Parts: sequence; structure tokens; C-alpha cells
Amino acid sequence: MSKKLTLGLFGFGVVGQGLYDIIKTKKLNLEIKRFAIKNPEKKRTLPLDLFTTKADDLLDDPEINTIVELIDDAEAAFEIVSKALKTGKNVVSANKKMIANHLEELVDIQQAYGTSLLYEGAVCGSIPIIRNLEEYYDNELLHSVSGIFNGSSNYILSKIFNEHLDYDTALKHAQNLGFAETDPTLDVGGFDAKFKLAIVASHAYGLYVQPSNILNIGIDKLSDYDVRFAREKKYKIKLVPTAKEIGNERVILYVIPKFVTEKSILYAVENEYNGVVVQAAFADQQFFYGKGAGGHPTGSAVLSDITALRYDYRYEYKKHLAATQLVHSNNHKITVYLRYNDEAVIEKLNFIKVSERFYAREFKYVIGDINLESLIANKELLAADDSFVVEVD
Repeated sequence: MSKKLTLGLFGFGVVGQGLYDIIKTKKLNLEIKRFAIKNPEKKRTLPLDLFTTKADDLLDDPEINTIVELIDDAEAAFEIVSKALKTGKNVVSANKKMIANHLEELVDIQQAYGTSLLYEGAVCGSIPIIRNLEEYYDNELLHSVSGIFNGSSNYILSKIFNEHLDYDTALKHAQNLGFAETDPTLDVGGFDAKFKLAIVASHAYGLYVQPSNILNIGIDKLSDYDVRFAREKKYKIKLVPTAKEIGNERVILYVIPKFVTEKSILYAVENEYNGVVVQAAFADQQFFYGKGAGGHPTGSAVLSDITALRYDYRYEYKKHLAATQLVHSNNHKITVYLRYNDEAVIEKLNFIKVSERFYAREFKYVIGDINLESLIANKELLAADDSFVVEVD
């Protein structure tokens, strides 16, 4: 029999409103008692006495047994979540930056206090990838987990390739629909996808990897030249995070735009949708597809976690408990297309092999093999040059 959950909800933005909309349409054994918000002046669709600006009004309320954290501030979220877990309250969060940066500490707190933190909504919106990694793939050898993890950047790229919009116009469309923030850096810079990748790697491979140790190159330097090159080759460009096991010893993690062909399962993943490809030793290739941006898709994932807590569900972190020799490494060769301006960039990057070069007055590129470590060491140089990097299969 399920127990009743009394919720304290932090944040009432797009996801918070989406979650509330879903809950009020369903007959579930739960209620939202109070909302904690940052801006008391903002007009609300609910009675004002349901809202407070004081976190402790929720955290110290003995009737609230479950905290739902849906705020933007990662460090404030960590304070809320860690205190809640230490005071015996279970927590559901969708804050991928907070979880990625503090996951090892949060796991230790759960184990010490016997509480549960669930965060399906933090990774790939409506796709239940964390639960599947925990339950379905718990004893499976995973060769790789990759895909499209960020609905905002995928929406922008879809508009560019399918409707021939320029980057700035496509970004504006995404912002108008609420898929991208006023400052879109987290999405288009590949940071959001990197945080999600760090969380996925923990459940897939039993590794705690700080996001700062993972390379992320976004789509914000994409130019018309790159789009034209892709079209000529019959490619699309997708922002693809990759977790890959190498030789039963190392796990490679990176986020880089990628050329995909019509043969790729990711080719048809468009707009705000996400797609996750799991390549396993025994199950072979499996594909998960669903909406990755918007209040209701993420709200549905949050609700799934909340309802799981009615039956005392916890992540077991089985891959962490299993004896493993896997380590995170950036020492790995990949093939890239690099559009650049300054020849000094090519000299500094130390390409292992160059297979193609093109020079024109307004457009230069090179295709070749390079080590991830070299891209990481020269990331600031690439940004200053307005270079654009795309992985080539």
C-alpha cells in the first residue's frame, strides 16, 4: 500500500507550474502543502497564502515529508536538498547542475540518513533513462550511452536545417517558446548536456566525474559556412554527449556537435525532442525517445519520481557498489571537422593526422584526428578564434 506524501515545492516556474497542472488532474495520494518562491511580487495563479519566501517554512514543517526542488540556483538548491535529506525528508529534484556537481556528497548523505533523492527529471525530460540504467541495465556491460540530451539546442538546430533559419533567428524562436533562457549559454554552450552526461555516467559506469573535467563544446559558434558544408555532405549537425567505455579500463566523456547521416537513429530526432542510444554487450542497441524541453514533459518525470517515493523507492547505485577498475580519461582520439580563422590554432592543436584541408578567403577548415586532451587544453583558444568543432564519424 502506498503512503501519503505531503509536498513542499521549491520553485513555481515552467516546470513547477507544469507539475502542478499534472497533479491537479490526477487522483493521487499526495498534496502540495506549500510553495517556496524567490519573487513575492510576481503574479501567481494560486492563493497567496500557499507561497512563502522562507525555505525553512517548508524544511522545518513536520507535516511535509517530501521536498520537490525545482529552482535555478544550483548552490541554493544544494543547501535545500542536503538539509531536507538530513532532516528525514525524501527529495525529488530536476536540478542537473546541482546534482552533477554534488552527486557523490548527496549519495553519502542518503546512505547516512536513510533518505532518498530521485532526479529523473534532471536528465532528458520525459525519457526515463536513469531508472532504466538503475534497473534494466544494472548487470549489463554498457559499451556506450550517447544521444541528444538538450531539447533547446536540438530545437535550434532543427530550425536551421529543416527551415533554413539562421542561428540567431532560430535561437529567438526557442526563447519565445520557453525552450531557451534569455541567457542561453547553458544550453547552446553544451553545459546543460554535460551536467546530464555526468549524471548518466554515474549510473551507467559507477563513476563520479566532476563536470569541470568533461569537455563541452556547444553550438554557439555555428556559422552559415558550417551549415553549408553539412548540407553538401547530406549531414545534419546534432549536439551529442557521449559516454564510452574503452578496453574495459577507461570511460571517455565529452559533449561535441556531431555530423549525423540519414543512417543514424539521431538524424530524425527533431525540435525539442531528445533521443538516448544505449549500446550494450548483451541487449545490443536500444533507443529511448521523448520530449526533452517544456514544463509538462519534465513535470511528468518529476511526478514519476514523486509517485515512486510513495513506495519508498531509492536508487541503489549498483554500478558504484560493484568492483570495477574503470577510470575516467580524456586520453582518446576522435576525428573532427574544425572551421577556424587563425593558422596558429592548427599549430597549437597538434593534430595526429590530417585527412582534408580547405582554404578560401572567408572560410577555412581541416578534418583530422585529434586527442580530446588537446581540445580541452586549447578550449579558450578555440573560443577566442570563433572556431567551430564537429565530431566526424
